[in-house]
Amino acid sequence: MQGLSVIYFASAFISGVTHYFLIMKLSEKGPIWPVPVLTGPAEVTSQTVQAWPGVVSATHWGLYSVGEKVDGAEFHVNDADLGHIHLGGDVHLATSGALREVLVGAGLAEPFPFGGAAYASWVLFRLRTSADAAHATWLFELNYRRLRGVPEAELLTAVAAYQHPV
Repeated sequence: MQGLSVIYFASAFISGVTHYFLIMKLSEKGPIWPVPVLTGPAEVTSQTVQAWPGVVSATHWGLYSVGEKVDGAEFHVNDADLGHIHLGGDVHLATSGALREVLVGAGLAEPFPFGGAAYASWVLFRLRTSADAAHATWLFELNYRRLRGVPEAELLTAVAAYQHPV
């Protein structure tokens, strides 16, 4: 990962192993590779998010194998991290703290279990079915709207009114 300047570095102790996380803007990640084709419902969400104006899509690399091991598809709005979908279907979204609280509180996403304070506003959603794809797409859209400047109060109102498809 030579040539990358890190915005900040975080760690988490998980299952007896310390994991380290680099948190970077798109411009910090080096060469952008095309998004891999995902399988099943994850591909439906990936294709939808890729089509939105201003979204930059790229390969999401394995944590310790940037440029070597494909681990999913990632999405950015301008230079900001929108989120990514892992090959196994886990969706990780970089939200705001307030948005994370209401999503987790309403059972619409899970707290992000990695990275400690550096990832305190991130959420996790496990995308496995067609209904999950619709929900994951909604989560991405909510975060996309946030990154495009929609006021947080409007987003929180949208969460309160949301009818989960499952």
